[in-house]
Amino acid sequence: MVSKREHEGKKVFVCDICGFGYSDRSKAQSCEDYCAKYKSCSIEITKDAVYIPETRPIQ
Repeated sequence: MVSKREHEGKKVFVCDICGFGYSDRSKAQSCEDYCAKYKSCSIEITKDAVYIPETRPIQ
């Protein structure tokens, strides 16, 4: 499930698996679906991230 957080005064939707944040929920959900299926991040999806987390392993 995608989380909604605030980062630098803006609403960000965050993939609960990898932690990348997006300005729209659908992109965050696509990221989370991809991460869950492939246990990896998609460069095509993460290029649109507005928030990049510190390094952490995918669970």
